[in-house]
Amino acid sequence: MSQQTVSHSEEKSSWVSGLAALIVVAALVLYYTLIDQSLLVRLAVLFGGIAAAVLIVAISPDGRRFIAYAKDSWYEVKKVVWPTRKETTQMTLVVFGFVLIMSLFLWIADKLIEWLVFSVFLGWK
Repeated sequence: MSQQTVSHSEEKSSWVSGLAALIVVAALVLYYTLIDQSLLVRLAVLFGGIAAAVLIVAISPDGRRFIAYAKDSWYEVKKVVWPTRKETTQMTLVVFGFVLIMSLFLWIADKLIEWLVFSVFLGWK
């Protein structure tokens, strides 16, 4: 019984999403076919169609789940403790310092290996 309910819910959801997509396409087609109308009328048709599609999707089960997910995500973002400007600057300077020290170390290691290979092992001068 639950298999049928899930399948029916998925069919309804895809049907609603298809209808919303069709409305957006129709709004775009009308926007370009009403070329002899004023820009205000054409924009009203376009944005009205997009708003209708968004409304249809928002009242669908998938839309409600998405809205709940977005609200939960926003709530989690509010709980994040963001670093202060001073902390951010300090950590950036630490990273730059580490990169500088690491680049010097790698340059010295490269020159040492180069000297060992070419001068010591191969005898090139």
